[in-house]
Amino acid sequence: MEEDQDALNLAADWADISQGLRKDLGQQLHSQWIKPIQLGTICKENGTLELFLPTEFAANWVNDRFADRLSLAWKIARPDVRQLRIQVLPGRRQMPELRLGASGNPGHAANDSLHFSAGSGAVTMGGSEYGGLGQGTIGLDPSLTFTTFVTGAGNVLGCNAAQRVAAVEVPQFSPLYLKAATGQGKTHLLHAIGHAYLTNHPRARIFYCSAERFMVEFVQALRQNQMIEFKSRLRGFDLLMVDDIQFIIGKASAQEELLYTIDALLAEGKRLVFAADRAPQALDGVDQRLLSRLSMGLVADIQPADIELRRLILEHRLQRFTPANVPADVIEFLARTINRNVRELVGGLNKLIAYAQLTGQIVSLQLAEEQLTDILSANRRRITIDEIQRTVCQFYRVDRTEMSSKRRARAVVRPRQVAMYLSKVLTPRSYPEIGRKFGGRDHSTVIHAVRLIEELRTRDSDMDGDVRSLLRQLES
Repeated sequence: MEEDQDALNLAADWADISQGLRKDLGQQLHSQWIKPIQLGTICKENGTLELFLPTEFAANWVNDRFADRLSLAWKIARPDVRQLRIQVLPGRRQMPELRLGASGNPGHAANDSLHFSAGSGAVTMGGSEYGGLGQGTIGLDPSLTFTTFVTGAGNVLGCNAAQRVAAVEVPQFSPLYLKAATGQGKTHLLHAIGHAYLTNHPRARIFYCSAERFMVEFVQALRQNQMIEFKSRLRGFDLLMVDDIQFIIGKASAQEELLYTIDALLAEGKRLVFAADRAPQALDGVDQRLLSRLSMGLVADIQPADIELRRLILEHRLQRFTPANVPADVIEFLARTINRNVRELVGGLNKLIAYAQLTGQIVSLQLAEEQLTDILSANRRRITIDEIQRTVCQFYRVDRTEMSSKRRARAVVRPRQVAMYLSKVLTPRSYPEIGRKFGGRDHSTVIHAVRLIEELRTRDSDMDGDVRSLLRQLES
């Protein structure tokens, strides 16, 4: 129990520190570099706290630019933290570091019978070594595969296209361009493509990076006068995947190099995948020639997950927790409330289960509302009871005054009960508060209405259809 309490206190301190850094650094920097940090353990003997990031590039970046700020924040929050160790999250599937010499043959496979430098895990090709583009290992997350990707109406095209790119057969389109808002699964699909492609082509060479890392490596090669090695290395891959391509906008020299690389790889029948948060046509400051290359294959638009898909994702995620008793009403509440992106949805479920297990509490709707306040408030559109009453009255064609009247006719009572139910589901208002908005009714009347509509939805398809239709109207 002491260890559980320590972990809980550590998580609480990190939540406060992260919130403070978000205010200092701004939302964009915080989301990109601070939010992905995962807590490790603290060594009580030397006061070293471990912080993990998903890739070596991210770990190095945070270590170079934010280590001092993080260290100061932790020392203020917890005097027992004397130093930080920022490193790559354990368990990542590591890609070998390829170091190309000027005489290297870019056609060899990354896992072919090449010479590995002892103790370094690096592949040496030729004499002198080029230290860029891949010097830091880029891991493929072993949990991000096609098996763990949950499909629905909004993302099935992107998933099927990604599987086609990774298949043994040559796809009919190239490049594949995945367009999706933050947290909708495009990075998951990139990792899944990498895993599946290596399974189907064991001797293949693949490279996965962010557009920002591509920029860093390009500038480094330019400064070191090693552009020949950079070009040779980049064009030797069988599968090239670049994430967040929107960050390459405005960089003319890098855009030109990427353009020539795309042409070279396509001419050799290689496969390319790009991902961004907007369509190619919406990328500002992009050379028209590069824009045409990005658009020439298949642009797969991944739509935000609808509520049905969000339910499926939560149910699929629950299979990873054993045991984890999460009531159906909690799943419904999370699926309906956390609707901005899938990453927040899964993160909310993880946080809720972890908190319940660490504190010995039972997962409930009340616990979810208490512990996920920040996530819920960020996602919840401010639907009012007045808006609910107005929508329900329009739907059932009853006068608005009937929501507060004392009439007991069935044609009036049922819409009023539906409005009470929706008020509890879609607003944070308590039962007494809802009762006051319905003509000063007692909270027990509201409780009865909520339970009745819940029961009717399970056995009356017409009622369930009415409620679903109203929910879509109110949440749109």
